[in-house]
Amino acid sequence: MSTPAFPSAAAPNRIVVVGNGIAGQTACDSLRAAGFDGQLTIVGEENRPAYSRPALSKALLTDGGSPELPAPAHGATELLAVTAVGLDLTARVVHLDDGTELPFDGLVIASGSRPRRAGPVGDGALVLRTLDDALTLRARLADRPVVTVVGAGPLGMEVASAATQAGCEVTVVTEHPPLRPQFGPYLSEIFTAAATAAGVKIVSGTATGLDATAVTLGDGTHITADLVVAAIGDLPNVAWLQDSGLLTDGRLVADARGRVAPGIVAAGDVVHLPIRGVVRRSPLWNSAIEQARVAALALLRGDDAPEYAADPYFWTEQFGLHLKAIGHLPVDGEPDVLVGDEPHGPALLHWRHPDGAGVAVALNHRISIPRLRRTATTGRPPTAAATPA
Repeated sequence: MSTPAFPSAAAPNRIVVVGNGIAGQTACDSLRAAGFDGQLTIVGEENRPAYSRPALSKALLTDGGSPELPAPAHGATELLAVTAVGLDLTARVVHLDDGTELPFDGLVIASGSRPRRAGPVGDGALVLRTLDDALTLRARLADRPVVTVVGAGPLGMEVASAATQAGCEVTVVTEHPPLRPQFGPYLSEIFTAAATAAGVKIVSGTATGLDATAVTLGDGTHITADLVVAAIGDLPNVAWLQDSGLLTDGRLVADARGRVAPGIVAAGDVVHLPIRGVVRRSPLWNSAIEQARVAALALLRGDDAPEYAADPYFWTEQFGLHLKAIGHLPVDGEPDVLVGDEPHGPALLHWRHPDGAGVAVALNHRISIPRLRRTATTGRPPTAAATPA
């Protein structure tokens, strides 16, 4: 669709960014870099500066690594510990839960997502989304509890890895083989083998009830634990937009430049975008950054801004395996092993989707992201050999 940058030819004087995560911060940086020198306000639900969310389930849980990000240089007015609760398109105003009204000429929706708690998740089960969640979980793991993790996606398996490293007895409950929906069967088997070798018990089943110390499965199996962690996905934070008229079947849908309405753009976990012919979310750290850069330019330049070219980057560390991937996962079938005699690592692997899009995966193998990106495109190993991790 073709959407103008603003409802009139006037340049914006006041831009509000709802969301203080990496999408919101990147949008602020990109607006300034593109020449916007007007009033810029960013709204954050947490009472702390922005931080690196991927670090929460990796270094922070295992060795106390810091999720701190560099201090922002965009000069936006930061409103922290407040939540957007409504949007009035006619008045061009964002309503906050403390009664504040923020008028805007331009709006960036980057309100992110929250852990899925629907259905069987009781109040006592821990989740991992915020820094406070991570600090709570790290403190609990220090006592070496018996841990059950419900969900075997990247987050659930990273939590299981951290718990194992802390000396905990760990069970993972999953409806699918670990990481198969996200990675595909080949990589799933590698990571599952590493997890079971580390002592993790994989239980296949659907959790029909879980609370602080127990998980019940659909077949009646009852699993007790000292600590239960729910890692069953996330939901975009769109409740504050329910009466705005911006949602389509409950989803916030944008065009390829992140535009949802004149003078309003969106980026990050909250938004559905056209990706390889399918309108969907891409809840990845790097995708949020790239989407925010595109959306910021679209807010200022309209159709003159570039479209979002989805070429996602993903990484995980768990059970002694360090994976970096460029391209659209999951992948089917066996890869071409470009570097390494043992395909389980250190190795550089390549797949080609039926539509021609390439996927490159470095497994316990050091390679720069630009070179990994070129490998995904060409299907050939880099000209200069990378070194094992």
